[in-house]
Amino acid sequence: MSDSPSLIMIQFLSWVADRPRSYAETMEAWRTSCPRLSVWEDAVIADLVRLEGEGGRAVRLTKRGGALLAAQNQTMASAPARSARDRRAAFGAQHD
Repeated sequence: MSDSPSLIMIQFLSWVADRPRSYAETMEAWRTSCPRLSVWEDAVIADLVRLEGEGGRAVRLTKRGGALLAAQNQTMASAPARSARDRRAAFGAQHD
């Protein structure tokens, strides 16, 4: 995984952090057969999530995963808010 986490990785980590998640629930929501969207596998390999509890059935953030999510949330909180007009203008400039 690169130094800057992908948006889907941040979404996945946020989803895991939101409330207790079972392995079955996580697989139902996040498993994919597309090798380009392997967020579960990437998170496990990067030591961002782990299985714990009885029989490894609970999905939890690791310290590293929690730190990465906290850093990303800090970055987002400190970023200047952009108005809808600014976002539309930026989008239009990209698609001209």
